[in-house]
Amino acid sequence: MTNRSVAYQGEPGAYSEIAALRLGEPRPFESFDEAFHAVEHMEVFCAVIPIENSLGGSIHHNYDLLLQHPVSIVAETFVKVEHCLLGIPGASSGARGTVLSHPQALSQCRNFFASHPNLKPEVAYDTAGSAKMVAEGGDPSRFAIASRRAGELYGLDILQENLADEEWNITRFFCITHEDHTADLTFRNQPDVSKQKTSIVFTLLPNEQGSLFKALATLALRNIDLTKIESRPSRKKAFEYFFYVDFIGHRDDPNIHNALKHLGEFATMVKVLGSYGVVE
Repeated sequence: MTNRSVAYQGEPGAYSEIAALRLGEPRPFESFDEAFHAVEHMEVFCAVIPIENSLGGSIHHNYDLLLQHPVSIVAETFVKVEHCLLGIPGASSGARGTVLSHPQALSQCRNFFASHPNLKPEVAYDTAGSAKMVAEGGDPSRFAIASRRAGELYGLDILQENLADEEWNITRFFCITHEDHTADLTFRNQPDVSKQKTSIVFTLLPNEQGSLFKALATLALRNIDLTKIESRPSRKKAFEYFFYVDFIGHRDDPNIHNALKHLGEFATMVKVLGSYGVVE
């Protein structure tokens, strides 16, 4: 295993790379599946994966991958998404043209496109990848929406900043590692463990009245602060679900240990995905 390599999806300059830089040496992969595979086979130290965005919501595929691979969440980090309009040197945003970016980035900049009818959005696979394509193409009528770092890496002019409709555009990332290698991890920036979170996933008997209420009551009755719940459909049977839950505290805290034991008495499956602090 490469000791300091941190897998991420995308090209250099992607927001995921910004997250990876906080933990070690970024190593790009084309897909989230490949990044998870690299962690599972210990080709990398860890990986950073986006799990939710404050505007776009959850990245559902990554929730599914957390359950499908033998990985554990060991940290989380938050990256402010600051979209810039990038063009080749000499390009002007007043000209007619197309703007490439990831579909989520394009959807976060609707007001920009409404005020620039001369520019048409065009879907691409990645924000930083869009910047790379624009730089390689050399066409002054082709632009990209990506990070400032992407513009600097690919030699593009920053024609406009702060394109997102809302200022509070933040992506939450999980840092994952192989579940057998979570002890004594050392990162470039160590997680703040003063207020840890735990993430779990569980399943319940289908069509049992009040089962989800009883599951959440195992936390509520112990004053455990629930911060997120996400349901994902099971791939094995129609209309059955996995429930992903985040709450404040560590899995080894006696109160949480008892809550998980109680939940396990009636849930058909309970898996702890990790207890972790935040990396700034």
